[in-house]
Amino acid sequence: MIVTLDFETYYDQKLNLKRMTTMDYVRNDRFKVWGVGIKIENEPTEWFGEHEADSAIRDIDWDTVTLACHNTHFDGYILARYYGVTPHYYTDTAAMSRALAPSQSARLKDCAIRFFPHDETMRKGDELADAKGIYDLDPELDEAIGGYCIQDVDLTYALYNKMVWDMPVSELDLIDMTCRMFCEPKFVADREALIAFRDAEIGSTEAAIEASGIPRKVLSSNKQFDELLTSMGLVPPKKKSPTTGKERPAPGQNDKAFTQMQKMYPEHAKLWAGRKASKSRINETRAQRFIDAIHPDGTMPIPLRYYGAHTGRWTGIEKINMQNLPRKSPLRTALLAPEGKLVFVADLSNIEARVLAWLADEESLLDQFRSGDDIYSNLATEIYKRPINKVDDPTERFVGKTAVLGLGYGMGAAKFQATLEAGAMGPPMKFTTKEAQNVVNTYRSAYPGIPTLWQRLEIKLASTLNPTYDEHWHGLFFDNNKIQLPNGLALHYNNLRFEDGNLTYDSSVKKVEAIKAKTWTETEEVYEYELPNGEYDWDKFDNAKTNEVPKLVDVIHTSPAVPEKITAKTETTWGGRLAENVVQALSRIVVSDAMLSIQKDPELDVDVVHTIHDEVVIIGNAINPDATMDKLIEHMCLPPVWAPDLPLDAEGGYDRCYSK
Repeated sequence: MIVTLDFETYYDQKLNLKRMTTMDYVRNDRFKVWGVGIKIENEPTEWFGEHEADSAIRDIDWDTVTLACHNTHFDGYILARYYGVTPHYYTDTAAMSRALAPSQSARLKDCAIRFFPHDETMRKGDELADAKGIYDLDPELDEAIGGYCIQDVDLTYALYNKMVWDMPVSELDLIDMTCRMFCEPKFVADREALIAFRDAEIGSTEAAIEASGIPRKVLSSNKQFDELLTSMGLVPPKKKSPTTGKERPAPGQNDKAFTQMQKMYPEHAKLWAGRKASKSRINETRAQRFIDAIHPDGTMPIPLRYYGAHTGRWTGIEKINMQNLPRKSPLRTALLAPEGKLVFVADLSNIEARVLAWLADEESLLDQFRSGDDIYSNLATEIYKRPINKVDDPTERFVGKTAVLGLGYGMGAAKFQATLEAGAMGPPMKFTTKEAQNVVNTYRSAYPGIPTLWQRLEIKLASTLNPTYDEHWHGLFFDNNKIQLPNGLALHYNNLRFEDGNLTYDSSVKKVEAIKAKTWTETEEVYEYELPNGEYDWDKFDNAKTNEVPKLVDVIHTSPAVPEKITAKTETTWGGRLAENVVQALSRIVVSDAMLSIQKDPELDVDVVHTIHDEVVIIGNAINPDATMDKLIEHMCLPPVWAPDLPLDAEGGYDRCYSK
C-alpha cells in the first residue's frame, strides 16, 4: 500500500532547516507538528491538523506500507522519532529525481515544472510563507496550510507515479536502505568518548593560539593576518582566481603559497601553528555535531544523500560528512554495535583500478589482479628498473601506488609531481619534473589500453551528437547527452556540444540561491561577485578547477541586480574525465550490488548500516563472527552479471566498534 505523506511543522527565523540539522530541529523543545497531509493509494488526500495528526497516523497499518515523501529523511524521521512509527518500505521522490536527472534540481517545485511542464495545476504553492513564527494556527491559517500541504502531497504522488517506472528495483531498494540508516539507526554512539575527543581538540587549539602570542581574532581573519605578515616584513601569500585571474589572499592550509611560506620561515612555526589552529576546527566541530546527533536512546543516525554525486555515489548531509571519516579516528571508534552484536566492515580491494583495467581491456593488469600480485610493487619495478617489494622498498612502492591510483584518468606529469609533493595519498615526496614525466610515461607504456580507453570514450560520447549514432559497449549504451549504465541509470551530460574544439556540457550547481552580493560585475561570459565574509566561498563554488568556468544560467535578474539562483556551470570534458566518471559509476554499482546481496541474504541476519566508497559497514550477531565475515567477503567478490570476468577481491574485519 502506497502512503504519500507530508508534515507541516512550525518554523521561525531561528528554528528552521536552513539553520539546523533535521535531528536538532525535530528534537527542539519548540518543535511542533501543525498537521499532516496523507494520501492512501489513489484516494483523495486529507489534511489532519495538530490535534488529529496522531490518531490519523496510528490508524494506518504501517507494516504493509510503502512510504512516499519528497525528502523522506525529514518526514520519515518525524514518523520514526516523534511518533515511533516505521513503514515496511521507504521511498523518496527527491532521491528518485537525483538518480534519474542528477544534474537537475530535485526540489519539489522544480520537479513539478520539469515533469509536468504544460500542466499549470501541477505547481507548488507558497501559502506556507504566511505562517512563519506563528506557533498556534487559527482556523483560517490552518485551512490555508492544509490546502498547501494537500497540494504538495498530490504533487509528490504524481511524481512518484511518473518516476517509479523508470527506477530500477535495485535502486529503489538502495533508497529504502539509505532512509533506514537515518530514520532507524543501528549504531550506538559512545557519547563520553566523543566529549573527551572534543575537549582534547579544544585544549590543543587553545594551547597553539596561546603559544603563538597572537590574538585569535587576528589569526582567524584573512585581512588582519595579511596585515600582521606585512608588519613583520613578510609578503602575504596570494593566489590567482582560476576564473577571473585576479589575485586574492591565499592563507589557507592547503594553499601552495602559504605552504611555501611556512617552509621558508620555520622560525615562525608557532605563528603558523596558531593560524592553523584558529582556522582548522574541523575535528572539534565534527565531534560536537556527532554529540548533537545522538538520540536519547543512544543511537546515532547515519545521514547519507542517495545519489549525491554525478556518478551515483553517496555524499554526506546534515552537516555530518560520514564519507571522509579518517580510519582509526575517534569519530569512527565512537560508533558501536548494540549489545550482543559486532560491527563488520567489508572493503573491496582496488575496485576502481580493477574496473578501469576491465573497461580498458588491459589484460596484463587484469592478470595481475587475478593472480593476486602486488600491482603497486609491479609498477614500481617498471619505474625503477629493479625489483621492488612492499617490505624492503616502501618509498618506491608508494610511488607505484600513487601512479596506479592517480594516473588512470589522464593525470599529467605536473599534477603527478604536485600530488606526490602534497602528500595527497601518503607521505610527501619530492620529484623533479623529469622524474614525474618518466613515471607517467612508464604507466602509459605498461598499460597502453588505458590511454586508448580515454580516446575511445571521448569519441563515443562525441559521436552521440549524431542522432543516428548508438552503440552498446562493455555494458554501456551511448546516447545523446548521456552514457547509460548497466543498472538502468545513466551519466548525464546536459546540453552536450562542441565549444572552441572542446566537448562541453552544463553541470548544475544546486541550492545556491538568494545570493547577497556586495558587487556584481560581468566580464565577457564570466560573472564575478564578491560576498560578505561567511556568506559564500567562491573558491568552493568553482572547486578551483581551471577547466570549470562558472556560467550563470536562468538568472532571474541581470547585472547589476543580485542573481536569485545559479543553476548551472559550463564544464569541458575529455577522455580521462569520462573514464573517471564511468569507472566510479561502475564501481559504485558493484558496491551497491554487494550491499543489497548482503542485506537480502537470509542466512546472515545482518543490517547494512553505512557505506563509504568501496566499503560496506554491517552490524551482525556476535555468534560465530568468522563465518559471518567469510560470507560477507563472498558477497563482496561476486562479479556483476554485466562483467562476469571482472576479478574482484575484498578484505574485512570486525570489532565491537567501527574501527577499520
